[in-house]
Amino acid sequence: MMTYQSKILDAATRRAGGTFGDLGPGELAVEEWVQAGLDLPEIEKLRRYRLDRLRCQLDRFGYGAALLTDPINVRYATDSTNMTLWTMHNLVRYVFLAVDGPVVLFDFHGSVHLSDHLDLVDEVRRGRSWFYFETGSNTAAAAQAWAAEVADLMTTHARGSRLAVDKLDPPGTMALAAAGVVIGDGQEPCEQARMIKSVDEIAALRCVVHAAEQGIASMHRALRAGISEQELWAHLHTENIRRGGEWIETRLLSSGQRTNPWFQECSSRLIEAGEVVAFDTDLIGPYGYCADISRSWVCDGEPSPRQLRLHDVASEQIAHNTALLRPGLTFSEFTEAAFRLPDPFRESRYSVVLHGVGLCDEYPALLYPEDAHFAYDGTFEESMVVCVESYVGETGGPDGIKLEEQVVITADGAEPMSSYPLGLTLAS
Repeated sequence: MMTYQSKILDAATRRAGGTFGDLGPGELAVEEWVQAGLDLPEIEKLRRYRLDRLRCQLDRFGYGAALLTDPINVRYATDSTNMTLWTMHNLVRYVFLAVDGPVVLFDFHGSVHLSDHLDLVDEVRRGRSWFYFETGSNTAAAAQAWAAEVADLMTTHARGSRLAVDKLDPPGTMALAAAGVVIGDGQEPCEQARMIKSVDEIAALRCVVHAAEQGIASMHRALRAGISEQELWAHLHTENIRRGGEWIETRLLSSGQRTNPWFQECSSRLIEAGEVVAFDTDLIGPYGYCADISRSWVCDGEPSPRQLRLHDVASEQIAHNTALLRPGLTFSEFTEAAFRLPDPFRESRYSVVLHGVGLCDEYPALLYPEDAHFAYDGTFEESMVVCVESYVGETGGPDGIKLEEQVVITADGAEPMSSYPLGLTLAS
């Protein structure tokens, strides 16, 4: 007999999409989210919103259909997933999406059953491969056969001849052109669609950040002199997978001198007492959504005055830039008013000041003025989710501080999604 608590958990799991045969969140995660008082996403509404929004953007840019090969865009359009990392570099899984017609998913050999639970997918076919690993000297012919099937779908279901394509290799591009298909850049409508999140997407992102924080807490508890960077990093992976998470996009955890310059990935180096440990989660969690937050800690001891000063500057940059965010603010206005790093830290500045986030890092990306050779303008809108970045370290210095906060833009400004402390020590 089910208890009252178990009934609540069962209902929450169903709402969150954990019983439909897809990836779904783990029961551990759902229980934690219920206990934390988080709103859970209604997964069916989330899927419908994304497909409808993508179709609207395709129509806005004058396309009759889209052919999506990037697994992130395939996930956004269909919520179907299969060997995501493998299919990022092997073109065998893709979706044809007509603005006024069907959604036809092409999946890997023997995998057509994986999308049986998805009502928004109208048809599943076996995908045709045309990458050299599988087709060798027959690649051109394989690409022509693939393009002929796409062209037939365009003729049958698309309004007009313009097809939005997100990622494609030379054989595929040439084969579609030879088949008479007019190709346009599908990344623009996809990024524009993904930019504005629904209520359910924001709920999913809050849940994912909460799940990521359990991994961060596990790392924090495990941090001690003598642990390797890789062993510490493994705590984040473990807790992510336990909760139905999927993968981590980078290996950005480093310690001591390896934190300066930034972007050195985690190694077998043993962490020493008094050293800074800095990391960037870049975590793809439950539902395929991203938790992208950074913290920096000092191992086994009190921070030095210099470490505190670097952390104070990074914290000030995060707070200042977060306070600027509001609907209606233009990207250029933000850049003009953004925090100016003190001169000793500018040479080692991070690659962006701010970027969007959803299923992964997304549009927009706002750069420091000296890096903005191809800067574009735009406007922040309500229901955008963005990550505010900071890296502070002197060129040639002994270490550096990396901080990042993920926030949702509301009618009243920016609201942090993470509650994990920014401090350098476990007690702060």
